[in-house]
Formats: sequence, C-alpha cells, structure tokens
Amino acid sequence: MTYATQSDLIARFSEQELAEQTDRVNGAVVDAAVVDRELLYASAAIDGYLAARYVLPLPSPVPDLLIGLCCDLARYALYTDAAPEQVRDRYKDALSRLRDIATGALRLDAATPSAGSSGLVEVVSSERLFSRGAR
Repeated sequence: MTYATQSDLIARFSEQELAEQTDRVNGAVVDAAVVDRELLYASAAIDGYLAARYVLPLPSPVPDLLIGLCCDLARYALYTDAAPEQVRDRYKDALSRLRDIATGALRLDAATPSAGSSGLVEVVSSERLFSRGAR
C-alpha cells in the first residue's frame, strides 16, 4: 500500500516536473512505473517510522499529512542527479516530521497506537538470590 498516488504528486508538483524526472529519453511523458516504484519506496520508509508507534496498516483514509510526506520523499527520490535546494529541504523536513511521529512529538489522530508505545519502561529481572531475611 502506498500513502500517495501519482495524481497526488501531479497535484503538488506538476505533471511537467514528473515527466522531466521519469522520462529519461524525452522528458515529455510521465513513466508510471518509475513513479510507482518511488512511491512504494517512500511508503516503506514511512512505515519504518510509523511502526515504532502505530499499528500498521493504518486505517483508511490516509491522513493528509502522510500523503504530503510521501510525496516529498518520492519527489526527492525521483531526482537521480542533484535535487534542487527546495526539493532537498522538503525531503529533510519530511524526515524530521517522521522522526517526530516516531517519538510521539507529533501524533496521528486516525491511527491506533501500538501496545509498546506508551513511553513507559518496564524492567523485568530474575528472582532475588540474596535478601536480608536469608541470613
């Protein structure tokens, strides 16, 4: 499952930009296979961050925040050469937000927290070997 679609990328960044980054011959037509591959990669990266805090897969509909983050990650990956500064900055911001989600600083309301995400630490040890009453 991907968090964003090719139409989401086009709506945010334009069909022309996608065509330039995916059509390696003429830069005129969007190569859907390349776009899908990068969207899958971006979604897998997002899942890696979300798994620390939420039960996956997330319920539908996908939160708008994740659609935007997925688009920013995929767009950056589409640039095989040096990405423009704005694209690089959006990519870094997306990673920062994902880290915030993983640590709990940013919360997804529609998602179900995982059992181990309470933020509390549980210490488990073996039975005591020595005690004051054993003298």
